[in-house]
Amino acid sequence: MSNRITRAFDSRAYDAGSGAAAGARPWMQRLAGRVARTCRAALPQACALCVAPAGDALVCPACAAALPRLPQACPVCALPGAGALVCGRCLQHPPPFAATVAAFVYAFPVDRLLQQLKYGGRLALADWAAAQLAVAVAAATALHARGDGAWPDRVIAVPLSATRQRERGFNQAHEIAARAAASLGLPVAHSLERVEGGVPQAALPWSARAQNVRGAFACRRNLGGARIALVDDVMTTGATLAAATAALRGAGAARVECWVVARTLPPAAA
Repeated sequence: MSNRITRAFDSRAYDAGSGAAAGARPWMQRLAGRVARTCRAALPQACALCVAPAGDALVCPACAAALPRLPQACPVCALPGAGALVCGRCLQHPPPFAATVAAFVYAFPVDRLLQQLKYGGRLALADWAAAQLAVAVAAATALHARGDGAWPDRVIAVPLSATRQRERGFNQAHEIAARAAASLGLPVAHSLERVEGGVPQAALPWSARAQNVRGAFACRRNLGGARIALVDDVMTTGATLAAATAALRGAGAARVECWVVARTLPPAAA
């Protein structure tokens, strides 16, 4: 049931000012969220990690407290660094995105939760991931450095190719983005497309990922100076987010900041 509802949501284009779809989608998203919360309250949950009673939460308080949080990190690439200052690499070779916020380190057991969402179809975990991301975004000092202090105009998820989305039945980045945006009171846009082809990034070594996603995204809409929050579940090398950002900036976006649930650390930092 939930997969069918989600596919219906994904199939509807939404953007600011797009008429009936713009009004219907937030209403449907809020209704779905209320139904899910009501069901969880009526039916006590077992923790997704330890299966202990978790009340109406998906992760029990003990497991939530033990999740690997990201320490002080570079506000641009979200890799750990002293004093949360911009790291040397970002100073020497600035990425196309302006900032990155990550809620967790991509390590056990956060990796298991996101894999259950992504490959196991446990869409309820998108609620948990989005809630954690929204909290991280609201608290992030990296975003306080916006030139005019303004929040993004819209939230855009990193898209899957049409073939891969048909195979999986949903796009986990979109599921997280839609829920986080609703929590933060921001509109969701579908301005970005994934070009068909290419090997999944997870199958490649880090050194090959940037080349694999070069030219992998297209933006068919004029973004005219818009401020964008680009959402994905995991940031590894940053190649996918950089390629997606390049397409958004090429379409006129004035600023792109990346919001991810988890950040993979390089082997030396892990």
